[in-house]
Amino acid sequence: MSYMFRQDTMFLARRMLSLGEHHNKEKPPRKYNEIFRALADFSQIGVTIAASVLVGVLLGQFLDDKFGTEPWFLLIFSILGVGAGIKSLFNIAKDRRD
Repeated sequence: MSYMFRQDTMFLARRMLSLGEHHNKEKPPRKYNEIFRALADFSQIGVTIAASVLVGVLLGQFLDDKFGTEPWFLLIFSILGVGAGIKSLFNIAKDRRD
């Protein structure tokens, strides 16, 4: 009985390994490529907008500390950072369309 169990187990193990090797050689289905592409686009948009706003805020804070004009440079460069983020959003959309 132990011999038959071991034989069946070895057969199943070989079968699973052969299926795994065959499956890894194929490309992933097209729908997965589309999903990963959409996730990459959304993450690029989020990171670009966040980085633009962050650079604007940090630059505004730095200039406010340097010149002693407390909220003004922060407000101006925050708005410019949001504008730069929106502009880059349109640039990304334009690049994807072309």
